[in-house]
Amino acid sequence: MLQDKEIVNDYLSGINASLTGYATVITETNHPDLRQTIIELRNQDEVRQRHLYEYALEHQFYTPAAPAPGDIIQSTKSELTSQG
Repeated sequence: MLQDKEIVNDYLSGINASLTGYATVITETNHPDLRQTIIELRNQDEVRQRHLYEYALEHQFYTPAAPAPGDIIQSTKSELTSQG
């Protein structure tokens, strides 16, 4: 029988894979209504993924990497926003 931790981690892995797939489908979809529907499905999965992630953290099923230093975060943010 699967333990709660395994179930949560499997579900998280599945949602993360779906989110990656949505990105590809959205960029390759030409029909506006279909594209919008897929975007909405992706958004729902992002919310679901975040809730599950928070559940995993709360129950110590997942330990995130140590946070990056503030200067690295600021530098990366600046670099990403200047590319647009």
